[in-house]
Amino acid sequence: MPRLKNQKLSQTVVIPYKPRYPQTLIHDALEKHRFNVLVTHRQMGKTVCAINHLLKSALKNQRPAARYFYISPFLKQTKLIAWDYVKRFTAPLPRIKLSESELCVQLPNEAKIWLLGADNPDALRGTYADGVVLDEYAQIKPDVFDEIVRPMLLSREGWALFTGTPKGQNQFYDLYQQASKAMAVQSSQWWCGVFPADQTGIISETELANIKAHTPEHLFRQEYLCDFTADAEDVLISLSDVIQAEERKYSSSEIRYAPKIIGVDPARFGADRSVIFRRQGLQSFPPEVFSKTDQMTLASRVATTIDSFRPDAVFIDAGCGGGVIDRLRQLGFDVIEVNFGSSALKTGQYANKRAEMWGEMRKWISGGGALPVSAQLRADLCSVRYSFDAAGKMKLESKEELKARCGKSPDLADALALTFAMPVLKRKSEISSFAQTEYNVI
Repeated sequence: MPRLKNQKLSQTVVIPYKPRYPQTLIHDALEKHRFNVLVTHRQMGKTVCAINHLLKSALKNQRPAARYFYISPFLKQTKLIAWDYVKRFTAPLPRIKLSESELCVQLPNEAKIWLLGADNPDALRGTYADGVVLDEYAQIKPDVFDEIVRPMLLSREGWALFTGTPKGQNQFYDLYQQASKAMAVQSSQWWCGVFPADQTGIISETELANIKAHTPEHLFRQEYLCDFTADAEDVLISLSDVIQAEERKYSSSEIRYAPKIIGVDPARFGADRSVIFRRQGLQSFPPEVFSKTDQMTLASRVATTIDSFRPDAVFIDAGCGGGVIDRLRQLGFDVIEVNFGSSALKTGQYANKRAEMWGEMRKWISGGGALPVSAQLRADLCSVRYSFDAAGKMKLESKEELKARCGKSPDLADALALTFAMPVLKRKSEISSFAQTEYNVI
């Protein structure tokens, strides 16, 4: 329960609220950033989280006449859900004043919180705000923030929290993409959090399985897995396939005859990540991810991974990996450079090598591949769109288009895709060793 002390208050104020995971993580992020985009599954408790963030912010505010606002798509919805939460969590507080007619609460330090519906946005014009929550933003017209709320925040440099559950690729999706981009360049100002039901633990596995069994797949992916692309037909790798791959795991005995492969994607720009990905047959392993790492340091990291993993092939993106490739060859390592724009081996099926690697990776994922559980990898894999050229060959949207749309390069997925650059066979010496060992055991 948050305990707050404000110079305007004559006593410590205790809000009767005990956040749970991931609310604890969310509150920590909200207090550190001015603009926040929160994407959650149904029944995660985002409205409770938002109301209590408003309350804590308002109670700590020592400015005169502090003003805060909670806005949901419809006034009736606001009154039915959020207003009850406000009354519940302010009930033990001293000297509060509630107005049922205005849906307003005045707190002990005289800060006020209004609850409104976006169906009457003109009620907000001409005022200021220290903080605003826009709940279920997918159902709120974009001009409510652009034309009304954003100007309210100017004079007090107020904060804004946008929350919701995906409903296709609408303005909430656009805002999510913008926030993802902004985090890379304004990390102190912007935060974006995504919390699907299979990762929060709020809904039990049994109940979630029951919901999945009785809910259309696209709706389940949208409402419970926070998938903005649930209705999109041009996404190469589906979220459901990735989740299934995350649930698989193979023992060392099941994959020991499969070749070991390393994919390395060196960083392209300052905000991009350098990634080393290991795979053996149907099993992939957690990637090594580095930020702001120079090519000589990355080459050293790759060398260490080669020594420990003993791969049958190492594929490195030649686009930005020239220095890494040269250094590793100087050290005596046999590495293969891959040009993403070069011709595919399956020339009749893919437009270029990049499309081929991603296409073969998709087949591997849907055909039994096992992925490490990683929110970053999941997002990367499910972000790429595809189409077909005039000759009927599959092609991917360019990296420039993807980065403009999503704000980042899919570095983790690209590194894994590199492990599919060419067919690889297991070294004969290791196969012979396995055979001899098994013979001796018998």
